[in-house]
Amino acid sequence: MRAMRTWDIFCNVVDNYGDIGIAWRLARGLAREHGLAVRLWVNDLRTFQRIWPAISPDADQQVCEGVAVCAWHTPFAPTRPAQVVVEAFGCALPEPYLLAMSEQSPPPVWINLEYLSAEPWVAEHHGLPSPHPRLPLTKYFFFPGYTPGTGGLLAEADVAGRRTAFVHDGMPAFWRELGLDTPQADELRVSLFAYENPALPGLLDVWAADPHPVTCLVPEGRVIPQLAAWLAVPGLRAGDTGRRGALQLHVLPFMNQDWYDRLLWACDLNFVRGEDSCVRAQWAARPLVWQAYPQADNAHWDKVNALLTHYTAGLDRTTADAVNGLWQRWNGMPIAHGMPACWAAWRSRQAAIERHAQAWCGRLGLVGTLIDKLVEFAENKLK
Repeated sequence: MRAMRTWDIFCNVVDNYGDIGIAWRLARGLAREHGLAVRLWVNDLRTFQRIWPAISPDADQQVCEGVAVCAWHTPFAPTRPAQVVVEAFGCALPEPYLLAMSEQSPPPVWINLEYLSAEPWVAEHHGLPSPHPRLPLTKYFFFPGYTPGTGGLLAEADVAGRRTAFVHDGMPAFWRELGLDTPQADELRVSLFAYENPALPGLLDVWAADPHPVTCLVPEGRVIPQLAAWLAVPGLRAGDTGRRGALQLHVLPFMNQDWYDRLLWACDLNFVRGEDSCVRAQWAARPLVWQAYPQADNAHWDKVNALLTHYTAGLDRTTADAVNGLWQRWNGMPIAHGMPACWAAWRSRQAAIERHAQAWCGRLGLVGTLIDKLVEFAENKLK
């Protein structure tokens, strides 16, 4: 019987919770679905606790969901490396750990887990080796992506089943827990998780002018000051509400990962940002609008358009234009139509977009999941 494989995942928490959110989902999935001994090294446990409250921010070592969570201190204490080492998003491994890796025989499988992109070059670079300039080690670049030649998307094996059970049986209780009534027949419920965005006031204006009720649910975060300014109030915090025209705003407490998944499953439309929430929204099988992390010289526009190329493939022209227009306007691209026209086009094709969101979720499953592909890649290197 083969001994349990050991994995170390290193995560340097930068901001916005995305890096630790992905690293935590990955660590849990590896332990739960593949029976691996996983250590997750994190430099900021307090931020980690925001997305997973069971984490103790002061513990050097703790076990949570079958994962050994370790505080990543500087200087780094001597530690025997695992058989597989995942460097999340180029976070740079501690030098003492690297030296220990170089002394192992055979050396660990060293994987740099990259950020997700739908751009065409991803498949060409996926899995490429990069020898260390000083040490007898090789790092492999592992790119998540949307085609079979990439690392796939991060998802748990049971995510579809849990979503289906929630939609069938769990939504009324979820709304009650949030202090909301069951949606009216003609009501649109939207979740809004976003970076600061100059397009936000215009979006709120069109929602306020919509002929049907729009309820916007906003987890505490970076857009709260913009919402307060739009409502002309001094500030907003969890539990506060605001109304203008057809639009009712509700500010929600910051949510852990499982609660946020349920919010995505429950809403008719999800505005998401960055990588982790974008992927979760796609697995939610609901319409979404993605805001890429803003980059210098608007380099993020290429990322948005690359994902749109995949996402709208097979859609009729009118529906694809409606999806493209709202995404591009939300990301600040210089397109011909303003927010009122973009929202009207989206509303006119809403039913088709909803059907597409469900079909898209099924298509993603054919590419394979990041967890399974990562394990397969590592096992092939360990042979």
